[in-house]
Formats: sequence, C-alpha cells, structure tokens
Amino acid sequence: MTGRGDEEAREASGRRARGELESDVLAALWAADGPQTARQVQDRLPGELAYTTVLTILSRLFDKGMLVRRREGRGYAYEPARDEASHTAQRMHSLLAGGSDREAVLARFVSELSEHDEHLLHQLLSGPSEAPAESKSPRGKR
Repeated sequence: MTGRGDEEAREASGRRARGELESDVLAALWAADGPQTARQVQDRLPGELAYTTVLTILSRLFDKGMLVRRREGRGYAYEPARDEASHTAQRMHSLLAGGSDREAVLARFVSELSEHDEHLLHQLLSGPSEAPAESKSPRGKR
C-alpha cells in the first residue's frame, strides 16, 4: 500500500518507487495466462516504462526468489514463483512476526475487518470443509 505522501511524491516526480514497480510487475504476471517475456510484461504495465527498467525489475524479482524463469529465444519468460494468495499470506506473516505484541496486532486486524471478511474468516477457522470455493482459486485471482 502506498500512503498519500508517496502518491504526492510520485505525481511531482512522475516516477514510481521501486516497490511499486515490483508490485505492478507481479500483478501483471499474476493476471497473465502463463510465462511472459519482458516485452509482454512491458505491454501489460500502465505508463511508458523503458524496456530496460522492466528487465531490471524482473531480474530483481527473480534474484529475490519471487519469480521463476525459463529460456525463451535470446531472453527469458517469467512467471511468479507463488500465486498471489500465497505471496500476500507470506507478507502478512512477516508483518505479524515483526510486531512486538502479536495479540494486539491480531485483535486490531480482526476488529477492522469488513462484515464479509469477518464471516469468511469464521468459515475458514471452522474447517476446510466449510471454506468457500472462491478462496481456492489456483492463481490467486479474484
């Protein structure tokens, strides 16, 4: 998530932060039907990013273990190492682990859930047989 200050800084400079670019690239790959070349990813992204910028972001995400790649022609085709739901869950675990009061963080999180999300969480905690079908999407799409 970006804060208002980040949005203002982006508007003033016309540039996106590296973390935002990485998120945009991951979102483009999750939305794709299969592995994508750098050119295909570039075509899916908003704005006019340089091809070399897209290559750099793909390389960084690969180096972080967030993407897998296979040789395609003289370059590579990339796809996410994990689906979107797994990636988001891992980020949530990392944030929770980084807090000093796990109970307070969980209590605040639960208290701010929408009614729909609260109901969904109750279903998930009740057991796998009651989990709604929409949460089992293979690529984490909604």
